This record gives sequence, structure tokens and C-alpha cells, in this order.
Amino acid sequence: MKIIATQQRVTAFLDGEIDHHTAAAIRLEIDEEIQRNKPKTLKLDFADVTFMDSSGVGLVMGRFRIIQPMGGKLIVSNLSPQIYKIMQLAGLEKIAKISKREDVSYGKNQ
Repeated sequence: MKIIATQQRVTAFLDGEIDHHTAAAIRLEIDEEIQRNKPKTLKLDFADVTFMDSSGVGLVMGRFRIIQPMGGKLIVSNLSPQIYKIMQLAGLEKIAKISKREDVSYGKNQ
């Protein structure tokens, strides 16, 4: 995973598999950057994620619980069609802007 952080935005470029075994380390790294930078926007980029189970949903929900009290917003982008469907079924559209890989409009003015 690669993270690019500024005071305006923290972007985490997730990769590989997100499951019970990997989610804890990912959470820790992202949370440290959020606490360090207190960004207005947290963006989770799923372009290179090859597999995700319910731990990925928990990862997104947990990051929302951290960023929201700071007045921040959450963007979840570059989801494969399968992962997009999982996020939709979990109701994550209510807490974050989510977009599939082919939807390139998410990056405009955000």
C-alpha cells in the first residue's frame, strides 16, 4: 500500500487482498496518517485490490467513523464491479462517495 498525505487529503492506494489477516495493518497505517494530517478528505483507492471480503467493508466503515467527527469526507474509488456491488449492498453509498473503475468523474474538484 502506498499513501500520499497532505493536510487537505490523505489518499491510500490499496493493493492485493483485503481480508481478516491484512485489514489490521492497513487500518493502522491509514489511521496514523489521518491523525498526523487531519485531512478534509480521505480517499481509498481500490484500483489494485484483487480480493476483498467483509473486512474491506469494515475497513471503510471504520475510517468513516474516524474522519467524520473531524468534518472530513470519504471517497472510495476505482472499485471493481464485484467490490462495488459489495459496497452498495453494505450501504456504503450513504457514508461515502463510491465509484467503479470506469467512472472517472470522482476525481474532478475533490
